[in-house]
Amino acid sequence: MQNLYTHKDSNIRRTWLLFTGFLVVVIGIGWSFTQVYGDPAILYIAVIFSMGMSISSYWFSDKIVLRMANAQPVSKDNAKELYNIVENLAITAGIPTPKIYIINEPVPNAFATGRNPEHAVIAVTTGLLERLDRSELEGVIAHELSHIGNWDMLVSTMAVVLVGFISIASDFFLRSLWWGRNNDRRNMHPVFLLIGLVFAILAPIAGSLMHLAISRRREFLADASGALLTRYPDALASALIKISSDTRPLSVANNTTAHLWFDDPFDNKKQTPLFHKLFMTHPPVEERIKALQGLKV
Repeated sequence: MQNLYTHKDSNIRRTWLLFTGFLVVVIGIGWSFTQVYGDPAILYIAVIFSMGMSISSYWFSDKIVLRMANAQPVSKDNAKELYNIVENLAITAGIPTPKIYIINEPVPNAFATGRNPEHAVIAVTTGLLERLDRSELEGVIAHELSHIGNWDMLVSTMAVVLVGFISIASDFFLRSLWWGRNNDRRNMHPVFLLIGLVFAILAPIAGSLMHLAISRRREFLADASGALLTRYPDALASALIKISSDTRPLSVANNTTAHLWFDDPFDNKKQTPLFHKLFMTHPPVEERIKALQGLKV
């Protein structure tokens, strides 16, 4: 049986590489703007700001997301079946049993969050508990446990922070060009000014596409890992069909947290144009089901 926790050391290394890469990108942005404006203080501010965002997102992301979703904690006493499913699958996966939350929301969906497997959380909606049978619910829980075992929550959080910082820096640069003093603009080196302008326009778009691509890739991986965990991919495929067939929007979801949910909380169309796929937080449901049907367990 697959043990998601056997790769803990490699996941930790990847996490630190992600943090390092994040700082390198931020330093690169700060250096570029330093060259444009001729002010080294910009680089120091960028590094301090990025470190603050990294630390805060690492320690408090789960609490922020749970509060945004109006999630309430449950225990074995008041949600025995759900607790048993999560506990049994966590033992099988070789990870600590995460805290369990329920969201009073009729639309079926779920998400996992937390900074690492020891401090992880799984939240499910009341609609999910009402619509799915036990095997389908196990499939969804196994999918979310796979996110935990693969440290996907932290990867997604850092991607959001990185894209957010790039967008803020881009907005600051473009506004300074528009509203800045004419003398400041004349003192800018034309080559660095052109590079900064191109970067400010394209970087947020590229960053968002990168984040969405990472999110979609991790969903395919969690589907496969979850199906191998339960040894029943058809149940997860059935759950996907039921959940995606509910076209009501998820009232507690927003653009910031959309990538965390088991199914896209906004877009439930079965046929998706190729261009639109670039900006989706999740792969199309039909592609996820096809991948599950091709699994051999």
